[in-house]
Amino acid sequence: MGIVNPEFLASAAGRVYGCRKCKTHLSTSDAIMSKHFTGQHGKAYLFEHVVNVHLGEADDRHMRTGLHTVRDVSCAKCQTVVGWKYELAFVQTEKYKEGKFILERTLFVEVQ
Repeated sequence: MGIVNPEFLASAAGRVYGCRKCKTHLSTSDAIMSKHFTGQHGKAYLFEHVVNVHLGEADDRHMRTGLHTVRDVSCAKCQTVVGWKYELAFVQTEKYKEGKFILERTLFVEVQ
């Protein structure tokens, strides 16, 4: 099932990021919290919010920074997995990630 009413983004900084495969808008440069993350495919960014995505089932994963409960994030149009959402961090110093999103740099492009 695709997107019924996709959300289109604009950014004060002029950068809108979309799915590499279908260019559906995912987030903006204004929503980037950090560019210093690593995903399964290399460099990844931490975003405060994303749009036009579906969330997978919650899953406990052991990562470099400890145990986290995460959900895969897939593009709502083409279903490509583009990253994950942090639901719960078990390590106190990692709690700032809760509710935030990782998008893998190789899986999104600038669309504006």
